[in-house]
Amino acid sequence: MLEFAILGLLHQTPMHGYELRKQLAQVLGGLRSISYGSLYPALRRMHAAGLISTDEPERHALLPADAPPLTGRRGKVVYTITAEGKERFHELVTQTGPEAYDDGGLFGVRLAFFRHTARDVRLRILEGRRRTVEQQREGLRSSLARTRERLDRYTLELQRHGLESVDREVRWLSELIDSERREATEPGGERREATEPGGERREATEPGGERREATEPGAERDGAGGAAQPGQFGEEPPGTT
Repeated sequence: MLEFAILGLLHQTPMHGYELRKQLAQVLGGLRSISYGSLYPALRRMHAAGLISTDEPERHALLPADAPPLTGRRGKVVYTITAEGKERFHELVTQTGPEAYDDGGLFGVRLAFFRHTARDVRLRILEGRRRTVEQQREGLRSSLARTRERLDRYTLELQRHGLESVDREVRWLSELIDSERREATEPGGERREATEPGGERREATEPGGERREATEPGAERDGAGGAAQPGQFGEEPPGTT
């Protein structure tokens, strides 16, 4: 999960360790705290595997004027995803097995990078997650039916609260799935958000819109219209000196 999240963030822009840790906390949504003790070993492993590269400031280079207090004399190492790292990331976003939607926290990370994921893969992950949560809901219902008479009202309310939370997630997932399917069948298609390796985004043709034809060199368009427009580490965590 950590490798996937790091690659996903660096796929968007290079970052130094402090910013990367902060962004990871947002992506993980507070589900898991990332310490420097787990982040930097992961970065070292990924660097050794050729998935990321580093740009370390010169040892005697001056820190920028807006550097935060206690940054450290050496400045900050910037991490950048490599071509191998991009290939690994695109390999990971195509996976649709149970590990992509289980309760280990990876589903939320996968969802955070859905814009890089093909539609059919998104649907399989969402449907897999919904099946998993529906099974949890049935288990909670069965447990509640068996033990209702033996529970005090506080424990009973706690179980009801858990069941309501699972119900809400099933409804939320169903709405996401319906939205994905609806957009896939809209006339004229859609603007594709997932960026495929080596591919480009395709602009959607809106219903009723006109097809723009490219003007050949030296040719003119008939009528009143004008011509068509051409289409390594070792950086110190904050607070240390």
